[in-house]
Amino acid sequence: MLLEVKNLTKIFTVGFLRRKEIVAVKDVSFNVKESEFVSLVGESGSGKTTTARMILRLLRPTSGSVVFRDRDVWSLRTLNDLRWYWRQVHGIFQDPFASFNPLYKVDRVFYQVFTLLGDNDVDKESLVNEALKEVGLRPEEVLGRYPHELSGGQRQRLMIARCYLLKPKLILADEPISMIDASTRAGILQLFSKLRDEYKTSIIFITHDLGLAYYVSDRVLIMHKGSIVEEGSPEEIMEHPQHPYTKRLREDVPLLYRKWSGF
Repeated sequence: MLLEVKNLTKIFTVGFLRRKEIVAVKDVSFNVKESEFVSLVGESGSGKTTTARMILRLLRPTSGSVVFRDRDVWSLRTLNDLRWYWRQVHGIFQDPFASFNPLYKVDRVFYQVFTLLGDNDVDKESLVNEALKEVGLRPEEVLGRYPHELSGGQRQRLMIARCYLLKPKLILADEPISMIDASTRAGILQLFSKLRDEYKTSIIFITHDLGLAYYVSDRVLIMHKGSIVEEGSPEEIMEHPQHPYTKRLREDVPLLYRKWSGF
């Protein structure tokens, strides 16, 4: 087992005079195996991104634990331990602009990878160029530029290219193709499959699109109001949905998906 999420809960306290607690994630538990493609499906506000941020150590859980390769990630304290985790677990966010420092050129996010890996005896330029070409970008068009000079789709593909360069053991991809044009999306999904097949990378694919999750996943988790309400293979979820929310998601799948799949 690569990742074990156990009873994960996150409660936000809002307000000043009249304080109020909002339960964003409630008692969420699931596992991810090596080389497994797991989709976390739900509408906006269901708790998907909050769950991902806790796994990535960007947001401390109120309770529960995240265990990666038998180590509780929130018990990691030393720089060496944190680097061990960051080398193997990587996030791609729906808003790629937040991943860049606007004061630096985009090249910086790639060369930080080599610092993290501690590998200086490689042809960095060739590796960066290869990663960019894998996501359909021309190095001469994006390198040397600042984040605001690029489109949202270009910035998102840059972060996917960085992920390819790092080749982590676990990727948390939060709506990773939301800003990418339709002609490039298939190539990005194939790149995730390549990482899984060649490097045994596991992927947690966060999306609101059950139809897309059906085609790319080994397993689907349905999240609603902060909890996982259903789990199963793509076929089980689409053919025999049990929870009312899953049934509603299934009905929202475009008719073309259902015709191709026989549903």
